[in-house]
Amino acid sequence: MTTSRQLEIPFADGRSGSGPATWGQRAIWDVVNRLAPADRPRYNIGTATPLDPGLPLPVVLAALGQLLHLHDSLHTRLLPEPDGSGLRQTVDPAGTLPVLVRDLPAGTDRAGLGTAGDALHRELTGRAFDCGTEWPVRVGLVVADGLVRHISLVLSHTAVDGTGMGLLVRDLTALALGADPAAVRAGRTTQQPLEEAGFQTSERGRKRDANARAHTLRKLRAAPDRLFPPVPAADPAARFPNAVLSSPALLRAVDTVAAAHRAGSSAVLLAATAAMTARLAGRPDAVLQVVVNNRFLSGLTDAVSVIAGDALLHLQDADGEFGAAVRRTHAASIAAYRHAYYDRRLLDAEIERLTADRVPLADRSCVFNDTRDLLPGGLTAPDPAVAGAGADGATTLDWPVEFDPRPGLTYALDAQRTPTALQLAMTADPAVLPRPAMERFLRGIEELVLTEERALRP
Repeated sequence: MTTSRQLEIPFADGRSGSGPATWGQRAIWDVVNRLAPADRPRYNIGTATPLDPGLPLPVVLAALGQLLHLHDSLHTRLLPEPDGSGLRQTVDPAGTLPVLVRDLPAGTDRAGLGTAGDALHRELTGRAFDCGTEWPVRVGLVVADGLVRHISLVLSHTAVDGTGMGLLVRDLTALALGADPAAVRAGRTTQQPLEEAGFQTSERGRKRDANARAHTLRKLRAAPDRLFPPVPAADPAARFPNAVLSSPALLRAVDTVAAAHRAGSSAVLLAATAAMTARLAGRPDAVLQVVVNNRFLSGLTDAVSVIAGDALLHLQDADGEFGAAVRRTHAASIAAYRHAYYDRRLLDAEIERLTADRVPLADRSCVFNDTRDLLPGGLTAPDPAVAGAGADGATTLDWPVEFDPRPGLTYALDAQRTPTALQLAMTADPAVLPRPAMERFLRGIEELVLTEERALRP
């Protein structure tokens, strides 16, 4: 019989303090608190994985306790200032971390372990966090035959972005396998959230914010205010399809093309996405709103925090010769990432003022997010809702889910990685990009990259 119990990991003598929230904490807190309560859990960030052959429960609990001491974001609460003027973070020096444990009967097979782990993960991810009263981390463990056989780790997005979650997983893995906490700490030399907020409120931080916002506003004024031709008003209840292309060949090809053109692999996918945007929009250029996380920003690469920045990328002649487009995209994206670290509230206020003054601003309805390297390979369980590549290594295209309408969105494209394939997951407004156009878009990205790779072969 399966039973449930809750354990508590005691935490004491940790770092503590209080100060203003970081730009990223505030940005995500604002977004989540504008949502209906039922929608807030979709901003949770989680990962779940089987542990084979398993680890003793005391070892896992000890590693989790050590992880709390490494990263202040795990024991930080967020509360509005009493006068409503801002948001404040409080780092608690002591407390307890609840851990939900599911005990399975001895001899439970791998399928049963997976089913129990999936159910536990859904339970933990399905609840929103109260960032003022609880720490932004939940842990679930499936135990069988005296060993932890599955682990679920769920965090509030106010505490980490995908890069931060990947760092947490790596640190937890190292600690559970016996690494010295001091050695792990030495490898994490970047700022804790309170230190980051200190930089942001300094003169140097305010100058960086002002420069980043000025750069973004210049781009907003210079780029076209519409990409795709106007379409008749759609049914407001029409749901947005989600398409997932899984390509084993892209795993190799993206890196080959990137190396040949001395560019980042994200630039290759960005260039192909821009090219297909230009083709389907029937114009020479493309504007992409690129989600930026810690790994793109110098000095924050190893930070376990949340950036919540967006970079505006305007690519002219996007459908030109692809190799040249990759190189231009690489150069443009470096500048865009550098200016994606800013106070979103201030930028939003400036955009609102310009909109009220009827100043034309760039089309920001096409969103790209590269999530391929956010979690270490082999530590995440594949999402059962997303089909993988075919058994013969062929590319597959699936339509796993539909979403409620997303106002202001033409499409959102996520690049993801599985152990066997690179996945392109696209959600789009069907009035602008119906399903046949979405398929053409995704297969076009694959063809651009594979054709370039074939041209590079000796």
